[in-house]
Amino acid sequence: MRRPDAVVVIPARDEARRIGACLRALAAQRLPEGVAFTTILVLDRCADDTADVARASRLEDLVVVEAPPPGGVGCARRFGMERAAALLADDGLIACTDADTEPAPDWLATQLALVAAGAEAVGGVIELAEHDLDGLPPEALERREARAAERFARVRTADPSAEHHFFSGASMAVTAGVYRAVGGLEPRSALEDEAFERRLVTSGVRIARSAAVRVRTSARTTGRAPRGLARDLELGGWLARNRFEGKDYTLARALAARRASDTTISVVIPARECGATVGGVVRMTCGLALDAGLVDEVVVIDGNSRDDTRACAAAAGARVVEQDALLPEHGPALGKGDAMWRALAATTGDVVAFLDADTADPDPVHLLGILGPLLEDQALQFVKGTFARPFLDGDGALRDHEGGRVTELMARPLLNLHVPQLAGFEQPLAGEFAARRALLEALPFPAGYGVEIALLIDALRAAGLGALAESRLGTRQNAHQPLRELGAMAYAVLCAVEARIGDGRAVGAGLVQPWAGGAVRDVPLVERPPLAQLAGAVRNAGTAGALS
Repeated sequence: MRRPDAVVVIPARDEARRIGACLRALAAQRLPEGVAFTTILVLDRCADDTADVARASRLEDLVVVEAPPPGGVGCARRFGMERAAALLADDGLIACTDADTEPAPDWLATQLALVAAGAEAVGGVIELAEHDLDGLPPEALERREARAAERFARVRTADPSAEHHFFSGASMAVTAGVYRAVGGLEPRSALEDEAFERRLVTSGVRIARSAAVRVRTSARTTGRAPRGLARDLELGGWLARNRFEGKDYTLARALAARRASDTTISVVIPARECGATVGGVVRMTCGLALDAGLVDEVVVIDGNSRDDTRACAAAAGARVVEQDALLPEHGPALGKGDAMWRALAATTGDVVAFLDADTADPDPVHLLGILGPLLEDQALQFVKGTFARPFLDGDGALRDHEGGRVTELMARPLLNLHVPQLAGFEQPLAGEFAARRALLEALPFPAGYGVEIALLIDALRAAGLGALAESRLGTRQNAHQPLRELGAMAYAVLCAVEARIGDGRAVGAGLVQPWAGGAVRDVPLVERPPLAQLAGAVRNAGTAGALS
């Protein structure tokens, strides 16, 4: 039996709506007489009728196979490429595309011609389907184009003959001989095409990036891989639509939105040893809002302060509650997150806003900026605040962008690696945020400093990226912790993320401090359950602990 000249590999997961167009485009390929190709469609845990739609397409020489465990696009693509390599001679072409992609009519013929001229790997231009672009903001496409220009410049530095920068699963090809020689494609959960490109380059294989090889792919933002074009477009759309300027929300504007939405609002301020600042936070940030009727209550949750935190907060107009007096059946509060969780049960607002008590330069925009978007857009569920964070050094000089050390060294790298949908948040650890009560009561609360990043990740999973937003609140100056204190905070953040993305093998414990003779610092890692799961969760539980 004659070997095919090429094998097209297509991984697919629940692509019944799109696979037909892809296979029709392959059936319409214009090839020289006598040239034959096989198509391998690799089903990746499909729960729809992708296979039935594919078989009904009647594409000649179509093979439909199931990907082996554990699944994922990289595993499926590798499985198909390995099957393809087994069918081909060394000069045969393994050509990959995606199930939501339509190759141009000369896609295969052009790649085969390039191989005949000596190419060993080929990358094709990826165009976005015009019918999918209507829902994308221009800024998302501009961001993609800017990133493409940067990547093309890097590619041209290494290969001046390159006509574009693309080498992706939607259009990448390699000869079977080269595929075998470099050890094949790694079965990664995502970005397996980028890893394969690096493997080819480090093996000395030149990629022919020809503008004559073209495909059109979906511009959807709901891709099933954790990385890739869909996620990138989703993030670009979020950056354009879900970033707000807090200064745009005046008290009058917020009041009008509250009346229109008939929303009640609670403000919670966890505090411990904040006597020097908490009064200013209550007066400057919440005073006008409370007097004007924008917010229904301002509650300071005190963490057994030994200074005058309670008296200062009460004098400024807040209701003060001792954290241990709330939900006492759960024992003493273990940290900031625990206090926030208890405060949720002690308040009644439809929207709950959290503010930090140690802000040295409070401003009404810190509250208005996180409430405004929620009040005006009922689709939003969670709004995070972000600040410029200068660092005040020992000489009294401010150094721009030097604050937020745990964010930059721990939280941001973790999110980029494991939860890239949240990579657009400037300050994922900001203590200023507002959310709808129904969402907050459905989420667990880590007891310690991991609470902010945990709520952000869990809110994403519960409500989706489109329901999350970030509001710029200006500049914030607060006390900077010693580096060794930040280590405990970073550890709590790491454990909170690991609990959400890990495989369960990493078990958090105390933090060993070798400079203290190997002493173990207790870092609270307990997580309080969603309040919605607690039978008879106490409402207005703070009444018993009020000081004034």
